[in-house]
Amino acid sequence: MHIPDGYLGPATCGIFYVIMLPIWTAASRIVKRTLKARQVPVLAIGAAFSFVIMMFNVPIPGGTTGHAVGGVIVAILLGPWAACIAITVALVVQALLFGDGGITALGANCFNMAFVLPFVGYYLYKAISYNAPVDSKRRVIAAGAAGYIGINMAALLTGIEFGLQPLLHHTASGQALYCPYGLKVAVLTMAGEHLLIFGWVEAIVTALVVKYLQKQSPGLIGGREVAQ
Repeated sequence: MHIPDGYLGPATCGIFYVIMLPIWTAASRIVKRTLKARQVPVLAIGAAFSFVIMMFNVPIPGGTTGHAVGGVIVAILLGPWAACIAITVALVVQALLFGDGGITALGANCFNMAFVLPFVGYYLYKAISYNAPVDSKRRVIAAGAAGYIGINMAALLTGIEFGLQPLLHHTASGQALYCPYGLKVAVLTMAGEHLLIFGWVEAIVTALVVKYLQKQSPGLIGGREVAQ
């Protein structure tokens, strides 16, 4: 789902940086105010987990890659604002040191994977698991569903961002200057691959982590949520 340099026009890239700046500011303030000292290592582990799982990239048509993100599990453990920080850190390191995702597209990548994905997944998890005991199977199901829907929502937005480029940036003859694929191809490719493959990977990983924590460290998923 990483968008590389050269696939989004400058205006699109700039818009997403403008959108993300207040989100990053709010996330930093909320996490600084609400995250407890004993939870800081969990935040670091969450960022590292997301970084590692996103490195298993599978190229898909359209100039991007498919992979799990791990953003929903971080949101379940620490809240969506903390997940925004953790995923952003992972994406910045990947872009700067590994060339995975473009520098100009970092705002868009963070919007899709560090903002939309964890927030959608977190609130869906909360809705499905409402009042469920810590060891309930409903929490595992909720985690899987949240991971699946969260990553598919991010993939859908990525496809839309790609598909709008030929309409926004083209020559006088109609030739696309950046991403050459229109909405039909881009959305179908991104949504299809994640609905059929990568969404299930995200769902399974998220559900298995919650199931493991139910047995080994139930306080992490049963305590009072922070950084919401």
